[in-house]
Amino acid sequence: MNRIAKSAFAGMLLAVAVAASACGGTSTSGAGGGGTSASGSNASSGGGYGYGSPAKAPSGTDTVKAAKSDLGTILVDGEGKTLYLFEADKGGTSSCSGGCAAVWPPVTTSGSATAGAGAQENLLGTTMRSDGTKEVTYAGHPLYWFSGDAGAGDTNGEGLTDFGGAWYAVSPAGSAVEESGS
Repeated sequence: MNRIAKSAFAGMLLAVAVAASACGGTSTSGAGGGGTSASGSNASSGGGYGYGSPAKAPSGTDTVKAAKSDLGTILVDGEGKTLYLFEADKGGTSSCSGGCAAVWPPVTTSGSATAGAGAQENLLGTTMRSDGTKEVTYAGHPLYWFSGDAGAGDTNGEGLTDFGGAWYAVSPAGSAVEESGS
């Protein structure tokens, strides 16, 4: 997807997220909110992740591993879904909640994440989100999925600028994988 198409796609997602929140859509802390609790089998009980029908959040939240993609080697969850970092996050704390978390669901866990093949255990951690859930971090970056990625290997969120910052896939070293540099 070129930059113009990505920008148009991001604008569409933002408009849908705003419309969903205006209709009483996703909640970051209410019962059954699902928008930020993206771990486990009950993660799909919320209002979906940004557009269309409610999407089931990936259940592979307890494993972070490396996989080859069109961007090079990147971090993915246990189901092979791309993991992203948000450049607006500072000090290991997420700045993505509400409508942002509907489009960019945080990778949460009730315990701790495990490093799979190609990921470094010493770079994994967690941070407490404003809603009290634990978000998985890698090299200090809170991790997210992108609601526009339908399956394993999709990297549709790469390079988008949504909610005040840029979003990038994460390398096994813990840095942003920028499309132009791969």
